[in-house]
Amino acid sequence: MNTVITTSNHPPSITGNRQVPEHRGILYIISAPSGAGKTTLCKQIAASVSGLWHSVSFTTRKPRPGEEHGREYFFIEENVFHDMVARNEFLEYAHVYSNWYGTPLDPLMDKMEHGIDVLLEIDVQGALQIRKKFGDAVYIFILPPSMDILRSRLQGRGSDSQEEIVRRLQKVREEVWSFREYHYIIRNVDLTQSLHELQSVFVAERLRTKRMDMAWLERSFMLEKDAKLSEREPSSTL
Repeated sequence: MNTVITTSNHPPSITGNRQVPEHRGILYIISAPSGAGKTTLCKQIAASVSGLWHSVSFTTRKPRPGEEHGREYFFIEENVFHDMVARNEFLEYAHVYSNWYGTPLDPLMDKMEHGIDVLLEIDVQGALQIRKKFGDAVYIFILPPSMDILRSRLQGRGSDSQEEIVRRLQKVREEVWSFREYHYIIRNVDLTQSLHELQSVFVAERLRTKRMDMAWLERSFMLEKDAKLSEREPSSTL
């Protein structure tokens, strides 16, 4: 059973029965080569960290065995995808391994504006597009232990041809050079340890001073202290 991690430096204000968020949600971007364990880790982090919404992307590729529409991806036809591009419905989109992938814009922005943190599980191309728009997002790169282990994982998956595996491995060699664009790198040797490290990133980012709600801090500590000092001071009489 997963332990749910809860951390927040942004206590919500209360207006009647409605909670009004005093901060914008944090955007977490996770990228990894195919076969590095990204999907498994993202599912586990979404289940174990409270106040986090896992965005589901759209894709034109066909579902793999065990995948469900709306869970791993929204699987759509290419003409539908391009119609969505024309309507500016994607935050980012990219052509990867002969298929299109896109991140829906409106649901993501709505969650963040309501103070909910968002997890995006996207490729390097998409992450670099978003970096131009969201400089304050948190970028995390997950890597396999080695290229040999990654090759074994891809071959063991049994869903790709040998030609496709060679192409994916070549792309990994190219994408690895983008590691400087990411704030954190997690080497996925052991799934349990990698999940612990990933959880630590989410906790640490929520505790950063720059994300602290200063209005709450002043109300709770500074202004209250000043008010009490003021009450203790004797009033002057003429």
